Amino acid sequence: QVQLVESGGGLVQPGGSLRLSCAASVSIFSINFIGWYRQAPGKQRELVADITRGGSTIYADSAKGRFTISRDNAENTVYLQMNSLKPEDTAVYYCRTIVTGQQYWGQGTQVTVSS
Repeated sequence: QVQLVESGGGLVQPGGSLRLSCAASVSIFSINFIGWYRQAPGKQRELVADITRGGSTIYADSAKGRFTISRDNAENTVYLQMNSLKPEDTAVYYCRTIVTGQQYWGQGTQVTVSS
């Protein structure tokens, strides 16, 4: 059983920054990938960024150049640094992983970008 707990969301003005954290209840050292997803009202959940055990990353086009995903194996935490936030980044952000064939999601953290 793996628990993922997201934190760091909130209300921020356009152009601002937030850093989201995804803390795992187990060691992430050997977890092959952990990803950040988001779901805006009325829209499907979509991949934002993903990081592998080796540190390789994938970003959605909307996140490239503005968001950075990183992992701290010692803290069992994956981060999403979000800069130059836009109103269209407003969504609930979730982290996800698959361990021994089972998928796990966190409960999500709300990010609202508004003036």
